[in-house]
Amino acid sequence: MDYEIDIDGCLDSIDVKVLHNALASALRVEEVSGAVLSVSVVNNSTIHRLNREHLQHDYPTDVVSFQLDWSHADHRRPPGTATERSKDARIEGEIVASLEYAQTEALAHGWTVQSELTLYVVHGMLHICGYDDLTPMEKQIMRARESAVFQQLGYDSIPRRSEDESAPNSMSEAAE
Repeated sequence: MDYEIDIDGCLDSIDVKVLHNALASALRVEEVSGAVLSVSVVNNSTIHRLNREHLQHDYPTDVVSFQLDWSHADHRRPPGTATERSKDARIEGEIVASLEYAQTEALAHGWTVQSELTLYVVHGMLHICGYDDLTPMEKQIMRARESAVFQQLGYDSIPRRSEDESAPNSMSEAAE
C-alpha cells in the first residue's frame, strides 16, 4: 500500500500524528491500494466560503471533501456496495475540515476536539472512497464505515448525531 498524506492548517491544538494515523488506518480498513490525500484544517469562515462556492450551501459546515481521482482495474467508479467500495483502488482527494466547528460539536457531544476533528477527516476520506450520506440508507452505510474505522482506532463508539436535525447538517458535505 502506498499512501501520501499531507496535513496542514490551524493545527495548534491538534495532534497531526493522530489524524495521519486515523487516515492510514481508514485506508487499510477500506483496503485502498494507494492514496494521495491532502487535509486542510481551517476556520468556519474559510469552510463557509468553500461550502458556498462548491456546494451552494451558505453556511459553515464540518467537512468538505473533493474526490480528484478514483481508479480501479475492474471498475470505472466505486461500486454501490455497503463495504469495500475502494478495495484495491487508488484514490486522490482533498479534505477540508473546520476546527471551529469541531470545537463546538465536541462540546455538544461530550468528547474531545481531537476525536471530533478525526471523525471529520475520516468522514471526508470515506466520501473520496465513494461513500455518500444523502439518503437514509447511504447515511447508515457511512455511519457503519465510520464505526469500523473508529473501532480499529480503539474507540468503543462514536457519539451519534440526531438523524433528523433541521439545522444545516454536519457530516454530509462532499463535492466532486
